[in-house]
Amino acid sequence: MSTPSLVAIEALDSDNTDRLQAAIDSLSASGGGRLELRAGIHICRGLRLRSGVDLHLAAGAILRPVADYAAYAHTTVSVIAEKSDRGMIVARDARRISLTGEGRIEAGCESFIIGDDETVGTFIPAEFRPRVVVFEGCDEVEISSIHVSRSPMWTLHFVDCTDVVVRNVTIENDRRLPNTDGIVLDACRGAVIEDCNISTADDGICLKTSIGPQGVAIGRCENILVRRCSVQSLSCALKIGTETHGDVTNIVFEDCNVSSSNRALGLFSRDGGRISNVRFSRIAVECRETLDGFWGSGEALTVNVVDRVAERPAGAIENLIVEDITGRMEGAITVIAAAPSGIRNIWLRRVAIEQQPGELGTGQSYDLRPTNADLAPKAEGGGRANAWTRGSDGRVIGLERYPGGMPAVYVAGVKGILMNEVRMTRPTPLPQGWNKNDVVFETAASDGSEAWQN
Repeated sequence: MSTPSLVAIEALDSDNTDRLQAAIDSLSASGGGRLELRAGIHICRGLRLRSGVDLHLAAGAILRPVADYAAYAHTTVSVIAEKSDRGMIVARDARRISLTGEGRIEAGCESFIIGDDETVGTFIPAEFRPRVVVFEGCDEVEISSIHVSRSPMWTLHFVDCTDVVVRNVTIENDRRLPNTDGIVLDACRGAVIEDCNISTADDGICLKTSIGPQGVAIGRCENILVRRCSVQSLSCALKIGTETHGDVTNIVFEDCNVSSSNRALGLFSRDGGRISNVRFSRIAVECRETLDGFWGSGEALTVNVVDRVAERPAGAIENLIVEDITGRMEGAITVIAAAPSGIRNIWLRRVAIEQQPGELGTGQSYDLRPTNADLAPKAEGGGRANAWTRGSDGRVIGLERYPGGMPAVYVAGVKGILMNEVRMTRPTPLPQGWNKNDVVFETAASDGSEAWQN
């Protein structure tokens, strides 16, 4: 068996894209090997990984992609996300590729911020921003040990990939820049994410199924294991959805820690795909209220089904287990079926959460965004597409007040939910605007009216 090739490249003070890409192409053509970036700063435009190549950032190496969307015109990708069709490091239909080492990728998000909207708590992003890593249709993929900071958009995006491992990766993004998701598995099959540390303004680890250029789901997302990860997120730390054009099934999140986050655990069905056989186990959570520009506000668990496009009804959520969850929240646990497909067979067991009031009061509303209204915000309502818009009353559309005040657990329209050893510790006396009932069930009566069980 031949020894894999090794090519080592010293850092330069100028753009070294052509040399790096030539080395990748040559290694792949000769059967594969490692391209090692040695200590120092490596400036580049887009790179395309090829089969058999390990792009290795040695200790002290800094890969600093050019902070200009136009610089990535040659590394476009097929799946568009938030208008972005480009990535800093991309691969398509490659096998046995990896991004490894103890070095850093400094992605330069500050060059993609055009303003600050303090009223909703977020920076205003540039219209076009590149993702850091986008791998499409790849098999046998590994990303390990690297440190990524200041991503302008989604950080690691895997699209229609199989046999994926992400291990010991650190992601540190700006906590006020929207759409800076940490790790996105998009219609991937067979993946393990473990021992990662993520801090970001948007979703921490997100599983979804996007729509392709032909207007159909790019595939299923199944057989995924996420374990021993620590996440801070101002959206949802451990999430499935909201893009759910294809089915999502056989998913496990376990032994994770969520801190300084808006939402901890979430399932969001919007686009026709069914979400089934999901388990969250042994997870510590700390959830805080946020301003209205961020979805949700302090929920330990959020599960909802909403039809956002009439001609494409949302798929059902079925067979969810949430067990051995501990921690603190300033919002409530919500499980809401707002579409006919519904939510069925939910188990909450051994859940111990302390519910405390936040400083903003935003936790007293439950959040059904994204809705049809914020797909294309009207000028008079303000807002940002696929994020938020205001109605004629000045309130953000999709934020709804809990009937009777905020409980600890709110369940609406669900068929089959079992709770065993669910302990919610609440302050005494209850703050103003809180429901006197710890758990509130809302069900649809046979005549279509609402029936209440407390």
